[in-house]
Amino acid sequence: MANLMEKAKNFVSEKVAEMKKPEASVMDVDLKDISRDGITYNAKISVQNPYSHSIPICQISYTLKSAGRVIASGTMPDPGSLTGNETTILDVPLKVAHSVLVTLVKDIGADWDIDYELELGLTVDFPVIGDFTIPLSSKGEIKLPTLSDLWKKE
Repeated sequence: MANLMEKAKNFVSEKVAEMKKPEASVMDVDLKDISRDGITYNAKISVQNPYSHSIPICQISYTLKSAGRVIASGTMPDPGSLTGNETTILDVPLKVAHSVLVTLVKDIGADWDIDYELELGLTVDFPVIGDFTIPLSSKGEIKLPTLSDLWKKE
């Protein structure tokens, strides 16, 4: 009986591993807003759903690092769902306090940008299987606004 259970577990594990899963990528990280509390960046995430039905997204967790230090982290609960057979674009706001930016003066002063590493976990809810987290990471640089950018009207 134990041998039969082991074979069943292996069969299910193989089928789950071969199953199509949504594919995600970080499209862009850019400045979104400047306020008294800090600077908000926006990460644009593209997620391709290979299934004909929508898949609910449980949460998006993120960690934004610069110069090897965490400058923002958090969780975005219940950001919606992935539309069936389509690519869904998700916006993830990343809020960085002004006090944290001050600690990055050496990096900012060299080239007026922030070199970053973004780690995301997109957790979706598959029927029968349960929650599945798609890990994402991206590296790049975010240009900081100049004084003239702050005074521009849009």
